[in-house]
Amino acid sequence: MRCLLPALLLAAAHVHAQVPDSGRWQELRFSAEEVGLVAEDRYIEQTVSLAADGRLDRDRVLLVRVQRIADGLIRAGISLKPAAAGWQWEVHVAGDPDVEAESQAGGKLLVGGAFVERLQLSDGELAVLLAHEIAHAIAEHARETLSEALIDSRRDLPLDVVEERLVSDIPLQLRLSKLSAIQEREADQLGMLIAFRAGWPCSAMLSFYGKLAQDSSGPALLASHPGGATRLSLAKGMSHLLGD
Repeated sequence: MRCLLPALLLAAAHVHAQVPDSGRWQELRFSAEEVGLVAEDRYIEQTVSLAADGRLDRDRVLLVRVQRIADGLIRAGISLKPAAAGWQWEVHVAGDPDVEAESQAGGKLLVGGAFVERLQLSDGELAVLLAHEIAHAIAEHARETLSEALIDSRRDLPLDVVEERLVSDIPLQLRLSKLSAIQEREADQLGMLIAFRAGWPCSAMLSFYGKLAQDSSGPALLASHPGGATRLSLAKGMSHLLGD
């Protein structure tokens, strides 16, 4: 029995799953628990560092606003992925101008106050931004990327080694860029569905992606986000589909 345990654990971690709504199949080599624990450690390190610099949750009005909006969106996300009800969801506001919006596995969200101010986001537009990040978490994109990086290596590697490769291996990043583009489009589409289910109008989706299109500075070599015009076109299509 002891000899069988490692094999059973590996088999349990090697699963096929489907992204909510789109139904796209994913091959997941790392367990949700393993990836979630690593993401939580990284999130704690990031927020502690921001707090030490006096750049975490300083704008209390924006923090309350973000948390209020996120609550409804998270409930809508959980309706699409019930397992997410067991995650320890967190959302904070960063005073770092380099932070726009980020999500990590297990429901860890970070919103940049400067980004919200620069785009002068309304509540509805802020909801669409948050919904995009929640969609990344609900779709388990981080877990999928790590799994695909492991598959690319063609050998068994621990999670921390795979993470290091993702940061430092430019050819690997290039090989995974197609997946990143798929995930970003998926997060846009799933995020808009989540925002709609949470009660936000499609007009907020159109205005948010319209602002992004105007704010866009053009794609970099490894940019995974679609262009602003492409994202706005998707928002128009989703608005028509959702019938608002």
